[in-house]
Amino acid sequence: MVEAADLPHIDAGALKDMLPPAKTALVVVDIQTDFAAPHGLVGSFGADMTTVEAAIDRIEELIAAARKAGAHVAFMRVVTRPETDTEALKTLMVRRGSPGGEGICRAEGGGADYYRVTPEPGDIEIEKLMYDSFHGTDLDEQLKARGIDTLVMTGVSTDCCVDSTARTAFHNGYNVFVVSDACAAYEPDLHSGTLNVLQKNLALLVTSDAVAGVWS
Repeated sequence: MVEAADLPHIDAGALKDMLPPAKTALVVVDIQTDFAAPHGLVGSFGADMTTVEAAIDRIEELIAAARKAGAHVAFMRVVTRPETDTEALKTLMVRRGSPGGEGICRAEGGGADYYRVTPEPGDIEIEKLMYDSFHGTDLDEQLKARGIDTLVMTGVSTDCCVDSTARTAFHNGYNVFVVSDACAAYEPDLHSGTLNVLQKNLALLVTSDAVAGVWS
């Protein structure tokens, strides 16, 4: 298995001109109870949340660095209700033998709440129904209205919502960077494997220290 740290990363010295704060958004994907908290739904299934907590440590540092530098901060969040579950999603769960498994990040009950991160006035906030933060939302319009052309991706999970959002961002013409140690998946090979695919096709990998250094 390829380790994330062994994948090609952009050198910190070359990064400065690539992340101008006025045109860059730090994108924080799905740091919310059901996906990231030990007491959330994924944690209750016995998933190892150690790497998620470590990624959030770095996300908190990057949020502070972005604010200090004047970069934009954008928070993505899944918020669902029974009436918003698609037939395709419900059918998938039934065929997997897990009927009702679609009930995650509900608006009622706290599963959709932010975990350890807190937006501030002026930040971008997006509520979405599934993986891709652009699908069915006004994220693209909000980014373009602020003159943003570069996205620095963080969050969970690397192989699902981070991946889906990064792909659409690239298709929509954004420069995409993925912070390899500020993302996490629930299985190590899914994390490193997805980073490998993204860096081969549409994104540049960076470390949290490199980004924080540029914005310090």
